[in-house]
Amino acid sequence: MNAFGQLFRVTIVGESHGPAVGVIIDGIPAGLPLSADDFAVDIERRKGGVQKGTTPRKEDDFPLFQTGLFNGHATGAPMTIFFENKNTRSGDYEKQRAVPRPGHADMVAHQKFGGFEDFRGGGHFSGRLTVGLVAAGVIAKKILQHITVKAELIEVGGETDIEKGLQKAIDAKDSVGGIVECRVSGLPPGLGEPFFDSVESMLAHAVFAIPAVRGIEFGTGFAAAKMFGVDHNDPIENSEGTTRTNHAGGVVGGITNGNELVFRIAIKPTSSTPKEQVTLNWETNQQEQFSVKGRHDLCIALRVPVVLEAVTAVVLADLLARVNAVPRVWTA
Repeated sequence: MNAFGQLFRVTIVGESHGPAVGVIIDGIPAGLPLSADDFAVDIERRKGGVQKGTTPRKEDDFPLFQTGLFNGHATGAPMTIFFENKNTRSGDYEKQRAVPRPGHADMVAHQKFGGFEDFRGGGHFSGRLTVGLVAAGVIAKKILQHITVKAELIEVGGETDIEKGLQKAIDAKDSVGGIVECRVSGLPPGLGEPFFDSVESMLAHAVFAIPAVRGIEFGTGFAAAKMFGVDHNDPIENSEGTTRTNHAGGVVGGITNGNELVFRIAIKPTSSTPKEQVTLNWETNQQEQFSVKGRHDLCIALRVPVVLEAVTAVVLADLLARVNAVPRVWTA
């Protein structure tokens, strides 16, 4: 339901306008050194209000450790980390309760939970909860040690010039999407399983937990459909499995081959747009004109790279734990 992973297991909790959001992480090696300072860089990267095109909502996002940390080290028990919600404007959502926002989960949440859901700011469906994913990613990256996970925004609104893509949205008074690429170096060969627990399957599962993701491709991706087999196959150069090209993106048969892991995700335009739309008023059962009010991202893709790094690191930490590459007690 709200948990992911077998041996390195992550559960996200909270709602956008509730007291706090957070994460519970099981499988952290006892003795792993950890402090609030370890989270500062990645938490800052995820924040809105610090870059053009993001929501002006600002939260301190200081990690509050509730369980699993003692004297600056993980205890081996599940770790609980909360992030308080202090800067909320719930009135924006009270006024539009009867008119579910197109592109948001308002309607399906109402249908699934019978009206008992916390609808403020999207509730449990909100991108606000990704702060917990980022926190889990900070810990996972630390466990990965010499494995480097790096994601970057490579396209906005169809433009590789990010500023140009953002300006298109500003000129149109609308929102835009983007493409984020992730690269992982230092991975050993042999991670993953054929079929259901393939590296691609695991990553895709975790990646689609990031709100607004619409697609994923590995290596050459969809372009492979236009290639000949002899061009797409990666010639093997040595006994370590190094290949001359990397059309496979570092994964063959669901298993890492020791080359760089490369994949990209497509992020949809932010659903909250100031443009007028049509939606259903479920009190009158009539369609009506509607415009989203409140504070929202012009391009949510701007804030995705650090979240993508986080879920990628979580997947890899879990896969490493499955092959006993991660000890129960930390050894740096």
